[in-house]
Amino acid sequence: MKTDVVKPQGIFFNPNRLVVPLFQRPYVWSRETQWQPLWEDIVRLIDVIENHNPNATHFLGAIVTQQVQTGLGALPAANVIDGQQRLTTLQLLLDALHSELERRGYSTLASQVRHLVENPADSRDSEDDRYKLWPTNRDRVDFAAVMSAPSPVDYDAIAPSRLRDAHRYFAEAITEWLGDDEIEALARARMLVPAIKDRLEIASISLDVDEDAQAIFETLNARGTPLSAADLIKNFMFQQIDPKDAERDYHAYWREFETPWWEAEVTSGRIKNPRASLFLWQWLVARTLDDFPIREVFTQFKHYVNTVEKDVSALLPRIRAAADRYREVIEGAGNPSGPLTREQLFSYRVGTLDSEVSRPLLIWLDEPEQVGIPDADRVRILEILESWFVRRALVKASSQGSNRFIVDMLRHLSEQPADRLADEVERFLVDNHTAVGYLPGDAEVRDALTDSNVYWNYRRSRLRMVLEALEDARRGYPGTNPLAMGPIVRDKATVEHLMPQKWRTHWDDGLDEEQGRDRDRRVQQLGNLTIVTQALNSKVSNGPWSQKRAKLQELDDVLITREALTGGDDRAWDEQAIQQRTDRMIDQICRVWPAPEGHVGLEVAAPPVTRSSVDVAQLVDAGFLEAGTRLVSFRQKAPGVAQVGQDGRIWVGDAAYDSLSRALRAIHPNGRGGNGWWYWGIEGTDRRMYEIRDEYLASIGVDADVDDDEDLDA
Repeated sequence: MKTDVVKPQGIFFNPNRLVVPLFQRPYVWSRETQWQPLWEDIVRLIDVIENHNPNATHFLGAIVTQQVQTGLGALPAANVIDGQQRLTTLQLLLDALHSELERRGYSTLASQVRHLVENPADSRDSEDDRYKLWPTNRDRVDFAAVMSAPSPVDYDAIAPSRLRDAHRYFAEAITEWLGDDEIEALARARMLVPAIKDRLEIASISLDVDEDAQAIFETLNARGTPLSAADLIKNFMFQQIDPKDAERDYHAYWREFETPWWEAEVTSGRIKNPRASLFLWQWLVARTLDDFPIREVFTQFKHYVNTVEKDVSALLPRIRAAADRYREVIEGAGNPSGPLTREQLFSYRVGTLDSEVSRPLLIWLDEPEQVGIPDADRVRILEILESWFVRRALVKASSQGSNRFIVDMLRHLSEQPADRLADEVERFLVDNHTAVGYLPGDAEVRDALTDSNVYWNYRRSRLRMVLEALEDARRGYPGTNPLAMGPIVRDKATVEHLMPQKWRTHWDDGLDEEQGRDRDRRVQQLGNLTIVTQALNSKVSNGPWSQKRAKLQELDDVLITREALTGGDDRAWDEQAIQQRTDRMIDQICRVWPAPEGHVGLEVAAPPVTRSSVDVAQLVDAGFLEAGTRLVSFRQKAPGVAQVGQDGRIWVGDAAYDSLSRALRAIHPNGRGGNGWWYWGIEGTDRRMYEIRDEYLASIGVDADVDDDEDLDA
């Protein structure tokens, strides 16, 4: 290893070729964050040299390169291990400067710059050797287009890209700074050229051919790196592939990961990750049957490769095959119309429960080791597990620890014969008697739904999914003899009250105050809800039953509504009808998502909901608080910020706490506690957490009875 402080003149003057490996990420620097600050630094440097310190320099950062063996007489080459964004930006700046100097007729100065951008013709073996820097394959076409454009550059004739925009920014900045006065512009140009090529400093680490570039790369990116887990894994794997096969393997197995679908950020828990990184984490969990956080996926992946799958060339196609199946399931689940495969339907329904923990399970089922599972058993496994997920969501069982539970189940299944897996899944769930893994029985589901304020107690997407499933069951879907009308449109229908929430206008039967309060509760019950594929206007929705019934009969496309469209007068739909329909719908829920015959769950009565029994996880689960919400402390002696996790834990930095009060204690300089419900609030608002808790309690008909009066400045 050789380290030195070099200038652009020292990096680019001699004929050479700096190659950004194809597994590096593309050019991502931007105007606000990098281009403009760099240009402002250069202008400020010139001012300092002119007026204060003639020997001044400006430090740009570090680069790491590794020499590449080339034949005798060939153009020297090196791979850019780190610092490709910086080097690419310098090349765009230098080429923009060269173009502007050429346009103004400053040929001598332009020649000095050209030697830093292009290799001389007699040093080239191919057209690719023209440029001192050759970017990653995703950027090569755009890079060559702007770098080869004649002066003055017609940017509108070049395909849009970040590279073109950077070149254009520097060209316009240089043009404006040089100005229109011919004498002054030439004087400024004579300062600008040496300032860029001789006064910008870069810490250069040059590695020999046989040194461990990956170790250097990881060390430099260990703290504060913006690289994703997928970026690090890509770099790690392609460092180990024979260079002559790297481009072929990249295009065949990895390039797809760098398309918008895979680069889109997906929320899991409290944070967002690129979908490619999320997949690689879930795939690795399925392969290792080990539960670890996503922040450790790169470290775990390296360990897996070094100890289990040592041939990355053989591993790449297996990852690609799993990724293709993964995408097929997710994209299929997002299709609102038509039948889905059982895997896609499972993914859609469980996805409404925010259960990313199911992904390793789906991946595991499709891995080569499980190829012997009969198709009917695969369907049964998904049906059993869907019942587990949905029933637990309906009774609001805690999701904390679900990741570990799924992994434990996969470990157990991995030791069983393929033709017994469906029975083993059922047995594993039935035999579990812990809060984190038990399968709720019919009685618990019925208790949770019978008198529940369903409309406000469950997220709308989850409630809609349940009603869709009841409707699909009436249509024979999924099944062997579905009706010709097909499944209901997914994730699009509107949840509608049969008796409107504003019932007092047209449905007031002379009820006294107590009866009115009872009706207010009944209208939010399951039996008073349906879904409509064509939204009703407010006049019809809140109108008398005869009018509303006629409109619903006109639509006549939702079978679960038909049973309510009976009776000959305006008061045919009442509290008794709602309760009877609630009972029937609960029966149907227990048939759509069945438990094994005789199964009773934990056999523990659910405790009554009180103010003190509510935790943050319930607020997230009920949709009153979103995972990832940023909280701020209103306690003056303990300022700080936190985030809400999907499982209800409160994250302060990289540490998670089981309650708001414990998170508050963590940020207090003296470790003092306090009522976290009072002191934590939603960032950017004046809403405290106790207010959100009280809204939730009111939605399920529980009086908050708030009596805390702590001094907020304690």
